[in-house]
Amino acid sequence: MSEAARSFDVAVIGAGPAGLAAACRAALSVPRGGVCLVDDNPRPGGQIWRASLDRVSDPAVPWVATAARLGVEMIAGARVFAAPEPGRLALETTAGESLDLHYRSLVLATGARERFVPFPGWTLPNVMGAGGLQALAKSGLPVRGKKVVVAGSGPLLLAVARYLRHAGADVRLIAEQAPFRVVLGFGFSLFDHPHKLAEALRFGLSLAGVRFVTSCWPLSAQGDGRVESVTLSRGGNPFTEPCDYLACGFGLAPNTELAALLGCRLSRPGLGDAVAVDDYQQTSVEGVYAAGEVTGIGGLDVALIEGEIAGHAAAGRRDRAGRLFDSRNRQRRFAESLERAFALREELKHLADDETLVCRCEDVAFGRIRACTGWREAKLQTRCGMGPCQARVCGPAVEFLLGWKPDSVRPPLFPVSVRSLSQAGSHNQGG
Repeated sequence: MSEAARSFDVAVIGAGPAGLAAACRAALSVPRGGVCLVDDNPRPGGQIWRASLDRVSDPAVPWVATAARLGVEMIAGARVFAAPEPGRLALETTAGESLDLHYRSLVLATGARERFVPFPGWTLPNVMGAGGLQALAKSGLPVRGKKVVVAGSGPLLLAVARYLRHAGADVRLIAEQAPFRVVLGFGFSLFDHPHKLAEALRFGLSLAGVRFVTSCWPLSAQGDGRVESVTLSRGGNPFTEPCDYLACGFGLAPNTELAALLGCRLSRPGLGDAVAVDDYQQTSVEGVYAAGEVTGIGGLDVALIEGEIAGHAAAGRRDRAGRLFDSRNRQRRFAESLERAFALREELKHLADDETLVCRCEDVAFGRIRACTGWREAKLQTRCGMGPCQARVCGPAVEFLLGWKPDSVRPPLFPVSVRSLSQAGSHNQGG
């Protein structure tokens, strides 16, 4: 393994839509080679774009091409695991190499992860996040002819079902937990957003013949060695649907760990923390900006425009950033209406029984967690949240079920080698 140090005017963490937009806009105003874009995957694009970059017509392609043309340096396959001092991040690559990254300004575009709501059987093989199944299918998982149930809440369910059906899956059912009247009301609100209405109509046409059931959610999953069926509640009446895959999408949880480690203030616009930012997307830490889902779940359009504002501001061009405020605010209002319409209902908090695993890394059941008085006691008594995922799965689940939040973030943010840890520590001490 080797260790190196690099310095940039603007460092962007996360190469999804918000990160790409931030890097492209920052690169307009700093010397060539002064912007870097860091991502833990081998290709840019994030969950929404990564697998579609080979299609020339895809909206991701111009952003990636612009970043390359402007000299943005892509540091792929690398994760930030520590922030030893202001203006410096410690990274480790998938090859085990360590990197010392110095920056003048920093943009956090770390995105979000799927939120899981535990229920009996949710740990069976082939029960997975809706976005997770879509990503696997994009990466080559054969789903043709497989029976799939998509359950949860929000437009992501339609996007996933559409992709899986296009890939040849037999999408048996889309179970939306929100009531029909709420879904209908949200649908009427799309008339104020013509391009979103057109997108919704395209989704509807491509899913013709697939059952879409409201006020419906999983009660339990059954199977021998893998999921074979799911029992759902529809208006309080249970029914069972055979399936080879159960894709659950109960919203997203912002990836705020790095922001918290840097000392950025978090806010609570809804369920789950998000990074608090000002009009210029600057966090409570001077010189550190945030954009995209990490500031609150808003979707692609919000992520792009927040990324543009953050990139301009991080490069010192607040005049350019300010011209985008009105457009961003309009997009945010739509995102807020989306969040209200598809808020998770109280009934979902009562799906898990005492034997249902909540922390899969440490095999901790809900009954043991519920017997504790808070997150800290749960960690001490059960090791909940102390496994390899570092509470990225069970943390949002426990917050939804019991209202508890992890009370601290410590490095390393991800499992890393001892050598990388020692190098980060020795540099912090001037060694």
